[in-house]
Amino acid sequence: MANPEQLEYLQDGADDWNIYRREHAIARPDLMGANLSAAQLPGANLSGADLLKADLRAIDLTGSNLANADLSGANLSGAFLLNAVLSGANLTVTDLTVANLTNATLTGAILSGANLANATLLQADLTEADLANVDLSQADLTGVIGLNLSGT
Repeated sequence: MANPEQLEYLQDGADDWNIYRREHAIARPDLMGANLSAAQLPGANLSGADLLKADLRAIDLTGSNLANADLSGANLSGAFLLNAVLSGANLTVTDLTVANLTNATLTGAILSGANLANATLLQADLTEADLANVDLSQADLTGVIGLNLSGT
């Protein structure tokens, strides 16, 4: 269950959230199971956040920092993650169908069992990403860096 105070600040927008997070020195935000579908949060600092099984459908996280976040089992279908940093993030069994990950950094991310069908990964960096059992059907992989398709 998400921390209600943290969720409230995040729902106020990325700027308020980033200030709140700095002022309270929150190392690992607890947003587990949060419903943030269609939220507009470009530039949000969600590094290290616990977003396990969160509803993030059609969320705008353009340019956001999600490094080392736990997004396992989350629904990010139709999400905007352009230029987002997802290095070391746990995206195990995450729904990323039709998500836009253009120029996203996914170095060392765990995408095992994730669904990236019809996703856009133009020039995304997948160096050392775990892509075991990932569904990349109809995904746009133009210009992807470090793509290793063994096990997909």
